[in-house]
Amino acid sequence: MAPAPLIRQLNPADRDAFFQLRLRALLAHPESFGQSHQEALERGPQHYDAVLQGARAAEGNFVLGAFTAEDQALIGMVGLTRQERIKDLHKASVVGMYVAAEAAGRGVGRALLTELLARADRVEGLRQIQLVVASKNDAARRLYESVGFRPYGREIEGLCVNGVFSDLDLMARFI
Repeated sequence: MAPAPLIRQLNPADRDAFFQLRLRALLAHPESFGQSHQEALERGPQHYDAVLQGARAAEGNFVLGAFTAEDQALIGMVGLTRQERIKDLHKASVVGMYVAAEAAGRGVGRALLTELLARADRVEGLRQIQLVVASKNDAARRLYESVGFRPYGREIEGLCVNGVFSDLDLMARFI
């Protein structure tokens, strides 16, 4: 059995590794992300500088990374983004969840979500965590349900990738 991954908040020193894993995720699973690979390339790694600084982590805006115990390679990531409008401040969204193929099935996704939820529990005023998952992504949906997320709707043809439309399931977990 592989050792448990190290989960920690990403910082500016992780930017290049994070960006490369993000690009890999967008290429491997374009139907699972709102951003395209090309859009990410155009924005560049500097687009993530503010969130990686961590200045708003206590408010519910951060990115976590999963690293191998052996060589500290980044093998997974997930972010939390707090809503900014006054009437929506009680909500945040899980964003950018991805585990590298070579780390799949080893509990990395669960470890990332467990840490994200533990940190979300400490954010003052946060009551609800939302996420969007491709309706055909059964493995991801089962993982989200196993940590307390429940479906509350479906966006029909929510994403279009190369002319193919995919439905999106909307899920939430209350704190």
